[in-house]
Amino acid sequence: MILASGNPGCTGVVDLFRGILAFAFIIVNSVLWCSLIFCLGLARPFLPRRGRHRIALGNAMVRAMDGWVVCARWMVRVLGLCRVSEAEGTDGLRRDAWYVVVSNHQTWADILVLVLSLYGRVPQFKFFTKRELIWLPFLGLAMWFLEFPYVHRYSRERLEADPALRERDREATLRACRVFRDRPTSVLIFLEGTRFTPAKRDAQDSPYQNLLIPKTGGLGLVLQNLSDLMDAVVDVTIRYPGAAPGFWDFCCGRCPHVDVAIRPLAPPSPEPEAVRAWVDDLWRHKDAHLTSP
Repeated sequence: MILASGNPGCTGVVDLFRGILAFAFIIVNSVLWCSLIFCLGLARPFLPRRGRHRIALGNAMVRAMDGWVVCARWMVRVLGLCRVSEAEGTDGLRRDAWYVVVSNHQTWADILVLVLSLYGRVPQFKFFTKRELIWLPFLGLAMWFLEFPYVHRYSRERLEADPALRERDREATLRACRVFRDRPTSVLIFLEGTRFTPAKRDAQDSPYQNLLIPKTGGLGLVLQNLSDLMDAVVDVTIRYPGAAPGFWDFCCGRCPHVDVAIRPLAPPSPEPEAVRAWVDDLWRHKDAHLTSP
């Protein structure tokens, strides 16, 4: 049964109850599935880098992560947290292929929305995340066991003072690409590098109304190193009605629906100039979609 209330006076109480249930479920769901991933991950150092046992262990860990996703999808549906309206575009996507998924980024809920939209249609997501998030209870260490790539995020001023720091993240990206080759993967990249806000847009003097200026270096490296495997770039545009929800707002069901447009596209040539031109065209299309009624 989906939680709902026809009495406006009860809305605040229902939202609070829904939020508490959702928050508690997320904690329990994460503890259970992440604990299983920890147990499986502890066996990895004792297995050869290649071979059927290592592959079987990796597949078991992927299935454990799938369990977390299935339970989260069930929670969203039962508690009536959000309804995802999808534009057509997922025909032809497969779980046994390699994809790069690029999306606009407004809130932490974007990742859950992407999972709701694409689970079962593409292989497991892997995304670059800040190294500090390894300390996130349960989920941070689980992502490390699942070989999500952790990278440093340096300010422009620090990079200008020490250009060698750029090479550190480049090496992390190359290591991640070697891991991605082991099994079908969806490499999720938020090209904006951070969550969109009007203040950040204005500070960048971004030419886009609803997007920050995209960064293409990481995408270019992934395409260069996985071009022989990459089946498509999956362009996803997430549009929330009104302001993007925060964590608690989403748990309380204050984001009743979200529109998601999905477009599988042919990968661009991996040369830097070609990637920049391709992303510029993609961003113009995405901004027009977000701006349209």
